[in-house]
Amino acid sequence: MVAIKGRKNSNKNPPVFSHEYIIQNHGDLVSLVALIFVTGLMVQARWAYTFIAIHHNVTSDTEDPTMPTKYTTGWKDACVVFFSLLITIVMHAVFQEYIIDKVSKRLHLSKVKLAKFNESSQLVLFYVLSLMWAIDIIIREDLLLNITSLWKEYPIPMSFSSKLFFIGQLAYWLHCYPELYFQRVKKEDIPVRAVQATIGLFFTLAAYVFNFQQVGILLLVLHYIGDVMLHGTRLIHFVGKKEKVTKMAFLIANSTYVVIRIATLAIAMLVFLYGLGQVESVFDFATGNFNIPIIRFTALSAVIIFQVYLSYIFISRQIKRARENVVPVQTTVKTKQKSKRKEGKKSAMSEDDDLPEVDQATKKNLRSRSYAKANNYYVLQRS
Repeated sequence: MVAIKGRKNSNKNPPVFSHEYIIQNHGDLVSLVALIFVTGLMVQARWAYTFIAIHHNVTSDTEDPTMPTKYTTGWKDACVVFFSLLITIVMHAVFQEYIIDKVSKRLHLSKVKLAKFNESSQLVLFYVLSLMWAIDIIIREDLLLNITSLWKEYPIPMSFSSKLFFIGQLAYWLHCYPELYFQRVKKEDIPVRAVQATIGLFFTLAAYVFNFQQVGILLLVLHYIGDVMLHGTRLIHFVGKKEKVTKMAFLIANSTYVVIRIATLAIAMLVFLYGLGQVESVFDFATGNFNIPIIRFTALSAVIIFQVYLSYIFISRQIKRARENVVPVQTTVKTKQKSKRKEGKKSAMSEDDDLPEVDQATKKNLRSRSYAKANNYYVLQRS
């Protein structure tokens, strides 16, 4: 295992097993735990095989050996997800230390922008890798062109790549919880991060358990395309210096985000409302068939509610940004008025500076006398 240094804030070595020590060296500590499972696999221990290998193979030995291996879900997947969780934490620490931190140091961002930059960077990396993986699965299994197979052949056993994809997705969303501690996330940002991780874990786990993996991959691809563009434009905003490029990137990302929401609802309604409704409704836990109305409509309702929630947040942000863009116009008018007043004062002072010293003194005396007369006249009028 490669030694991974934690994020350092001081040159002093913190006490062993203190909070600062764990945060700085969490990559090394987690990689040490993962190394135990790898060592167990090398000595052919059965418990290590349970945590590392992919289980629940449903392919019969009597079938054609050239046919790809198919898998289903089971309790041993939890062990594999735990080991994948450890690997995900280690990979996150590596990318954070050797890529994201080095780039952020060159940008000289504030604390608020630095936190947003770190969040968007690791999300963009995860979304891009997931999109490449998911698109490869869609092409290999012909899920988009042969979309009727999503309900005609339900429940469809998973390929090795599909099963490993969902295990990786579950491991990533689970790793977001300890990362709240490892990354020193502020208290006010913890609820938002926790809700985001919980929603991602809930939808991914539901699609995996109820054997909606194929439609889940399609919906995840759409969702990740919209999010990777939004977080990508945020990075462009932090890194880029040209305002026109940033505005164009946000315009494309916002337009794509709206189209993604509509496409997600269309695919969800096509599969859950129309497609699975054409097939016989049967509940069979042994074969993994959950095609009954209550599960279908619950899944469709969850997708609709989530899309409405995302749309509400998106619209609220756009309104907030529009209001923020209006405020600077008012401030600029005020600043212009103040600058004009200052220029008038400066011009009067500059006129005095052009005069000789004797004339400047006499002019100042005349001004003070005029101010005194005006004040005396004002007092007499009041009395």
